[in-house]
Amino acid sequence: MTSVKNNDLITLCQWMAGDFSNRQQSFDQPQQFAHIHIFFRPLPLNFFNGIGFYSEQVYDHDLWTPYRQGVHRVVDRGDDIYIENYSLIDPIRYAGAARELSILNTITPNDIQRRHHCSMVFHREGEMFRGNVEPGNQCLIEKKGCTTYLISEVEITETTWLSLDKGIDINTHEQVWGSTSGHLRFEKCQSFALELPLDQI
Repeated sequence: MTSVKNNDLITLCQWMAGDFSNRQQSFDQPQQFAHIHIFFRPLPLNFFNGIGFYSEQVYDHDLWTPYRQGVHRVVDRGDDIYIENYSLIDPIRYAGAARELSILNTITPNDIQRRHHCSMVFHREGEMFRGNVEPGNQCLIEKKGCTTYLISEVEITETTWLSLDKGIDINTHEQVWGSTSGHLRFEKCQSFALELPLDQI
């Protein structure tokens, strides 16, 4: 791994690997923002034969009941870093895997399915990576009785994670779900970068 792009991929993965909390934002604006954690925990090399992550998003008061879980495969495409998204077939079975490696290690490739058209595309911009869901408005999510397409924006630095997810009605193009108060602003509480299998690649 000697190319500039591969070095960017390694840096992005090191910055992503962690426990992130929006505690300060929730404290400052409790009516708009609940206290949330985002966990991105590296998977063993043999899961994807490359770098992958398991993720959870949970409310701080209920760490064993994540409201979002996923598996992610990181791909260097030369001009960008492409992160494939997968859902878990039986997600509740793996609740807490971001904090308990004994649970994490029970996840296998047979337990996931690809979320087509829902990958994230990242580019480096100075000391930040900016990511958006792949173009086309084809990442479809059923919510509140209608079909929506996902708009997802992420900004990652070495110590921070900003994210904004919105669901837009495919017919009216009006927002159906997601934040109406701006980005969620997270700070890294703990790094899992040392768990990345970089020496095995």
